[in-house]
Amino acid sequence: MTNPLRALGDAGQAVWLDYLHPKIFEDGDLKRLIADDGVTGLTSNPAIFEKAVSEGDVYDARLSALLRKGDHEIIDLFEALAIVDIQHAADAFRPVYDSLGGRDGFVSLEVSPYLAMDADATVSEARRLWRAVDRPNLMIKVPGTTPCVPAIRTLIGEGVNVNVTLLFGVDAYLAVAEAHIAGLEDLRKAGGDISQVHGVASFFVSRIDGLIDKEIDRRLAAGATEAGLKDLRGKVAIANAKLAYQRYLEMIATPRWKALADAGAAPQRLLWASTGTKDPAYSDVLYVESLIGTDTVDTAPLATIDAFRDHGQARVTITQGVDEARRVLAETERLGLDLNGVTTTLVQDGVKTFAEAFDKLLGAVAGKRTKMLGAALNGQSISLPADLDKTVKDDLERAAREGWTRRLWNRDPTLWTGGDAARWLGWLDAAAAGAVDVEALAALSAEVESGGFTHALLLGMGGSSLGPEVLAETFGARPGFPRLLALDSTDPAQIARVEALTDPAKTLYIVASKSGSTLEPDILHRYFFQQAERALGPGNAGSRFIAITDPGSKLEILARRDRFRHIFLGDPAIGGRYSVLSNFGMVPAAVIGLDAAEIFRTVESMLRACGASAPASANPGFVLGATIGAAARAGRDKLTLVASDAISGIGAWLEQLIAESTGKQGLGVIPLAGEPLGPPDVYGADRLFAYLRLADDPASATDAAVDALEAAGHPVVRITLADPAHLFQEFLRWEIATAVAGAVIGIDPFDQPDVEASKIKTRALTDAYEASGKLETPPPLVAGDGLILYTDAVNAAALGAAATAPTIEAWLAAHFARVAAGDYVGLLAYIDRNDAHTASLQAMRLTLRDRLKVATVLGFGPRFLHSTGQAYKGGPNSGVFLEITATQGPDLHIPGRGLNFEVVVTAQAQGDFDVLAERGRRVLRVELGEDVAGGLERLAKAVDRATT
Repeated sequence: MTNPLRALGDAGQAVWLDYLHPKIFEDGDLKRLIADDGVTGLTSNPAIFEKAVSEGDVYDARLSALLRKGDHEIIDLFEALAIVDIQHAADAFRPVYDSLGGRDGFVSLEVSPYLAMDADATVSEARRLWRAVDRPNLMIKVPGTTPCVPAIRTLIGEGVNVNVTLLFGVDAYLAVAEAHIAGLEDLRKAGGDISQVHGVASFFVSRIDGLIDKEIDRRLAAGATEAGLKDLRGKVAIANAKLAYQRYLEMIATPRWKALADAGAAPQRLLWASTGTKDPAYSDVLYVESLIGTDTVDTAPLATIDAFRDHGQARVTITQGVDEARRVLAETERLGLDLNGVTTTLVQDGVKTFAEAFDKLLGAVAGKRTKMLGAALNGQSISLPADLDKTVKDDLERAAREGWTRRLWNRDPTLWTGGDAARWLGWLDAAAAGAVDVEALAALSAEVESGGFTHALLLGMGGSSLGPEVLAETFGARPGFPRLLALDSTDPAQIARVEALTDPAKTLYIVASKSGSTLEPDILHRYFFQQAERALGPGNAGSRFIAITDPGSKLEILARRDRFRHIFLGDPAIGGRYSVLSNFGMVPAAVIGLDAAEIFRTVESMLRACGASAPASANPGFVLGATIGAAARAGRDKLTLVASDAISGIGAWLEQLIAESTGKQGLGVIPLAGEPLGPPDVYGADRLFAYLRLADDPASATDAAVDALEAAGHPVVRITLADPAHLFQEFLRWEIATAVAGAVIGIDPFDQPDVEASKIKTRALTDAYEASGKLETPPPLVAGDGLILYTDAVNAAALGAAATAPTIEAWLAAHFARVAAGDYVGLLAYIDRNDAHTASLQAMRLTLRDRLKVATVLGFGPRFLHSTGQAYKGGPNSGVFLEITATQGPDLHIPGRGLNFEVVVTAQAQGDFDVLAERGRRVLRVELGEDVAGGLERLAKAVDRATT
């Protein structure tokens, strides 16, 4: 008996397989389809590839081999797999192509569905894929969307075979047919051989009936009685296709086309896609049997091919019943079934469906990559309550639908609030060493190693100091390299303590300031430059200084004038808190002997995992960011950061990144580092916990505490690092997560308006002091036991009405009585950040947490002004603050200024307090006096009594 599939060829119709899987090569199925059934081509799409990648391990060996040669972007890994399969398929069909003189034997590969509305990007990708596959019987699939019609003309005009996909309406088909003809004319005019260029127009069929039939059934169920309504079921799609074919016949009969045909051009054949039957009431070969004719192609899945082979009837039908087809479409219009609206919807849905399939495909590749990389990529797992889990998934689906990963890497400011956000995305390039000179950093390491330095003292604030501080605390002093100290305080006692640890003759000073005019680095530079001059002699101090600053800054000018040892320039497109992978972090890293090249090799794994082609749901930075953002919107805005001891230094860096980026417009996340874990019952429903754990840490009390929190229903993020060196991956993951959280929350994560407010207040106070020689001191509120309380008029009125006695304890009790569920308590200490003071304040912090059952933060001024201070002033008004000051000493003069450090830190504390009060924050200040340790002890007792 004649094979019905082969009989289709006799009727003028080619059969293409709509399926691609490595097993069809291995099992010989493709060869049999070609030899026995006369199949003459093959199409692929993202859904087909996704199924192949997701099913089992057929690609694992090839993927593993690719990764052994070097890591790649997710999309590059997919394309490397896909191109090989497409080449194999093209080679399998090459004999068909040759035997038919190049008129068939084609294999199709689709451009990214993400580009369906971008003609220029579609052309660029189509050219690249055409070159990469390098087979004459390749067709590049291009969506037939209105924006991409010009791409079809361009590609045909360049000699690229094009399969135009996602066609549903006759008008859309005519537009792409015109583009094909115009492209051939362009190629002919340019002297090209138009006989070697081929195309098909993929006209989708059954999906039209899917929507039309659904509307018919809805109306019938609602009691519709229009004559002929039920008779249209299963007929509209075929009628639509038959009339499209009639327009094809009209086109090839025109003198315009005949001129091209005489020059050797082959027609752009109509290809019937989506010919599998979805409705079980219809024949499983309905859409094949009804559309058979000359110069057509049917692309079908294996099930439809098998069905037609078994019982299909091959006879010309495409030109039969044309008048009936016109009647069906007229009835469709009369009954208001809106075929045009249906085809428009189907194009939109098709673009969305293919993009979703592409997301799943890339997600499957990403998942396999992650598994194969193993410990080379830091792990991440997230456990969430059901309601929050659903919200996060919804946000990730939205991110996928709106292309957030690609928009981030394309620097699209509309991902946030528009404005100038795109100006601040240089940190994306920095992750790939784009903001540093790796060779210069290596040379610096070698120079420092041989320089005999015992210490490196970094003078900076915020992002300029906290990143280097993490490195110093994590990696310590390496053999042959100096010990790195980061000084980000104007407290004279702290400055004197750090100064006593260092010998200017053996110290390398690093002055880090993006603007070059930030107060703290400027005055610290002045002070230590004078100390170096005294030790080394006039004109020699510069040999001990390195500047890290943005081009053209005041600091760069001073550094050149004073002949600094080195000047490393920053990238103006990178904000301070995102700068750790730029010179602001990498120069200090080189100074302590860390290998920059190795650092960026380590970061590369996370860079690829978080890249533009990693779908949101499989992108660790986006998943984390969506979790943080969704948690904040759900009231879980206290991000509690926990880390293994060896990497605990990252907590302060994360605090400044997250708080300064998200805390504004009354919204944001309040990060908490250094708050020891307690039992679940001390926490409210406002927490999200993030645990960064070194994989080789032994089982610890922290593990048990985190497990208990998860068991109690708290949301927990677990991140696992194989080695402390993998901390650099976390810098990138959390930068991306913070940017994404900002998008979810709906704020700009790259500005810091309230940081500037404190600076302005401080500047006004210091300017006034330099003019008058004194600072105005506010009147005390109440004093006792060596402590003095201060506040503003509004807070004084509220507390005075609630305090039961004119005592320190009563006013503190009234202050902390204002703390409600969902609030947090902030201890803001303008004192020396030494171990003893830190321990005292930590104990006080735990007392407050456990008594009040709220989150607590601890910040030392002025360093927190450049980090978490933004969230305290601009974020949610849920903070209850106790500012802690002391009589400062010793008196250290600042060269070139009419100031000393005691005046500066006092002015900073007052400026901070004033802005908090202006923002309507609940704030109280306590002065400890000259005996800071004793004052802290007395304050702790007062807090204890006030909260009992």
